[in-house]
Amino acid sequence: MEWKGKRYWLVGASEGLGAALARKISRAGAEVVLSARNEERLQALAAELPGKTQIVPVDVGSRESVEAAAKEAGEIDGIVFLAGVYWPFGAQDWNAEQAETMADINFTGAFRVLGACVPQMVARDSGHIVLTGSLSGFRGLPGAIAYAPSKAGVMALAESLQADLWRTNVRVQLANPGFIKTRLTDKNDFKMPFLMEPDAAAQEIFELMCDEGRFVKHFPLLFSFVFRLSRLMPNWLYYRLFA
Repeated sequence: MEWKGKRYWLVGASEGLGAALARKISRAGAEVVLSARNEERLQALAAELPGKTQIVPVDVGSRESVEAAAKEAGEIDGIVFLAGVYWPFGAQDWNAEQAETMADINFTGAFRVLGACVPQMVARDSGHIVLTGSLSGFRGLPGAIAYAPSKAGVMALAESLQADLWRTNVRVQLANPGFIKTRLTDKNDFKMPFLMEPDAAAQEIFELMCDEGRFVKHFPLLFSFVFRLSRLMPNWLYYRLFA
């Protein structure tokens, strides 16, 4: 894939995985449009990137903010949606406000951003859409009553986009990571198998983006087999093992 001369809009780029991916795309030669709510963090990230950057603050929880940001970002070659929030809790400790926020930012936020980008890409028959799902989206999990469904929705969204656009020149890709060490996963009070550093996870997504013939990537690979195989289990066995 040729990165030089391309413009990529990274939504959710202020820290963690988004910032790490921005560094890799910038080093590859593309211009990066950096978006998140925290403009100060975006400024700090832009100062360390080697390539051309544009800073566009955005709140994906607001359609007006997203539409204004898309207009300011201008014509782009690709969009990477990385925005997300997370609080760990289950049905027994339901937090209505946090659950609604996860659904709104992680899932509906993707719709807001894509609604501002996809029509233009379809009209010109060119573009690159990258969505970030999660291994937790494969099947319902304990302690993830809001997060897992929000990511399952993003995964289904990417699959539907691919079904609609695979005969066009608009490329769709889906990255499904496991645990990544960020301020979000720092909230977990349990052992996280195969915990990845943001830079390692960003490398996985960057390699996916460079592979023009690949739609989806699940990682870490060995850990992903647990979730992928869980879809084949009958309900009685799955819930006996995981619930």
